[in-house]
Amino acid sequence: MRSSLKPALTATTAAVLALALAACGGGSGGKSDNAGGKADPAAVQAALDKPAEITFWTWVPNIEKTVALFEKKYPKVKVHVVNVGQSKDQYTKLTAALKSGKGGPDVAQIEYFALPQYALTKGLVNLADYGAGSLQDKFAPSAWSQVNVAGGVYGVPQDTGPMAMFYRKDVLDKVGATPPKTWEEFAAVAKKLHDADPSTYATFVDPGDAGASTSFMWQLGGKPFAVEGTSDVKADFANDPGAKTYASTVTGLVKDKLLDVTPSWNDEWWKSMAAGKYAFWLAGAWAPAVLEKNIPQAKGTWSAAPMPGGASAENGGSSVAVTTQAKNKEASVAFAEWLNADPEAVKSLNGEVGLFPATKALLDDPAFRGADVPYFPGQKPNEVFADMSKAVRPEWQYLPFQVYANSVFKDTVGQALQNDGDVARGLAEWQNRVTTYGKEQGFTMK
Repeated sequence: MRSSLKPALTATTAAVLALALAACGGGSGGKSDNAGGKADPAAVQAALDKPAEITFWTWVPNIEKTVALFEKKYPKVKVHVVNVGQSKDQYTKLTAALKSGKGGPDVAQIEYFALPQYALTKGLVNLADYGAGSLQDKFAPSAWSQVNVAGGVYGVPQDTGPMAMFYRKDVLDKVGATPPKTWEEFAAVAKKLHDADPSTYATFVDPGDAGASTSFMWQLGGKPFAVEGTSDVKADFANDPGAKTYASTVTGLVKDKLLDVTPSWNDEWWKSMAAGKYAFWLAGAWAPAVLEKNIPQAKGTWSAAPMPGGASAENGGSSVAVTTQAKNKEASVAFAEWLNADPEAVKSLNGEVGLFPATKALLDDPAFRGADVPYFPGQKPNEVFADMSKAVRPEWQYLPFQVYANSVFKDTVGQALQNDGDVARGLAEWQNRVTTYGKEQGFTMK
């Protein structure tokens, strides 16, 4: 999930997570923590009919509404929903708890990019040992692939963020433009907009947002990261086609002053978004709820279209994992599965909580696809988002220390964007930092 607060990784967060990786020597992990081998999948469902208490760490607003449905259906199981902080704040506390061996939750929300790190440090239960592999066909392939790490299943997909192109029709109308269908058309529209009004940009690029940049590489066909087993890791921007296309595209637009290089998710940026400074926002399908919360006055001015080129990528999204500290692993697994796979729960997560679904059943549901979204009057944006979910390019992988990698993006690629716009040089520096760090943690870097 991407919420109204932009996730950012502090040096403290990265340092704590680095300690966790060092503790496991990088090359360990990928094994079950069940102490006796595989668990009995039948015991998972049976655990819901026995008294149990589960602590669930999550920062998702209003998720208590969905949890209440679970407790109504399974009254013997009590779920304590605890918000220990958004994303980075939770990860700092979670890593410290897992490292110390106490104080952690039974179940935790973990974003896809951070999941491999916790799986390989043996902080999470391999859900495949509890029969979770049977859920695969329920989820969009792009979501299911993100919870598979080193041959195990370490989370149940909760929500996804397939990228779409949000645009301001009123801004495009001023120059007689329509939503571009290719990146070449996008560049042409960007020039037309800026030529007509130098204070208007096609869109922006945030020098501190690693997630947006990796999503663009993914959308452009890139696969700069690869992990084999638990120790062999590749980080290669120089030879990756998608990364190279991303670098050349963004460099050209920045040097021609057609992209605004600026931090996002602050008051000034939201004012710019509301005022029409940007014609486009290329973001995940979570964006409607964020727009409605932060700039309700812009209702009806934004529309949604497919990404240029037609392909998509994930931009955000979370899983729900069971930690090795879970006191009742069977009940915890059963809760994680119900919360994210049960039809009633999935509809609640979407309709009452505002999460974009990861399940095929809801993505293909005509009622969902044709639903009215108040912020987009007269439109059916879910049709665009569901189609973009199917258009997500397959086989993307994150680094097993992506949390650290994202934390140094601003010092490498971000600096290049703010200085001369040479993204390729910034990517080379980012690759060096990532490679050095991986070797220090005991990974074999290729």
